[in-house]
Amino acid sequence: MLKKIKNPLLFTAATIPIAFLGGLFAVMSTFPTYELTMQQEMLASAGSYGTLLFLGALQAVPITVICGFLGYIFADKIGLMRPFRFQKESLLRAAVPIVICGVLFSLDYWVFGSILPQIAEIYESQHLTTAPSFLAGILYGGVVEEVLMRLFLMSLFVFTLWKVFARKCDVEQIPQSIFIAANILAAALFAAGHLPANAGIFGTLTPTVIFRCFLLNGGPGVLFGWLYYKHGIQYAMLAHAGTHIISKIIWLVFV
Repeated sequence: MLKKIKNPLLFTAATIPIAFLGGLFAVMSTFPTYELTMQQEMLASAGSYGTLLFLGALQAVPITVICGFLGYIFADKIGLMRPFRFQKESLLRAAVPIVICGVLFSLDYWVFGSILPQIAEIYESQHLTTAPSFLAGILYGGVVEEVLMRLFLMSLFVFTLWKVFARKCDVEQIPQSIFIAANILAAALFAAGHLPANAGIFGTLTPTVIFRCFLLNGGPGVLFGWLYYKHGIQYAMLAHAGTHIISKIIWLVFV
């Protein structure tokens, strides 16, 4: 029994410090983007800014640990848990989605910034190009969110759909349509998970805000899921982190 859970436990243990730091930098980078009333409510609830940072960092750990452990097991059962190393061929194939997502994500300022005034204000204030923002994109976005949404949720969807609709198939014969459906579902939920933050930033969820949320988060999420399916979770993590890095560099240079 212990032998079977050794690798999931080792993987989970490695994510703990990343989750804590990712949660810390995520709060540091997003707090200034909220409206003043929302900031005041958050500080009043936490008691102080330091406590707010600590709680944000701490909250990221248990969910990452649970999803990382279970996600590893599910991924192993459906044949998606590959050796955690990078190969040149897969890196080259992942480079294209990373550049595409990074560039398209950066266009948020010029496309939606002309429609939603808050977006231009956030970018021009440089809240999204600070050191905490870069680190949050790498650690929280690249690792924590991929553990939650791809390794755990997408794997869970694949496993469930397999057992419900194709249980007579061996793991090697799971229909590709199941992986596609699970990928889309996970990406949609990933985008929906950003709606509360958008409500805090914009004050309300208009059709434009919702469309932007699903486009900028769900679209790349599908590509990250494809990389997970084809090459392994490490490439989804790399692509997610790379998207944040490229987009922030573009904003830093041109905005």
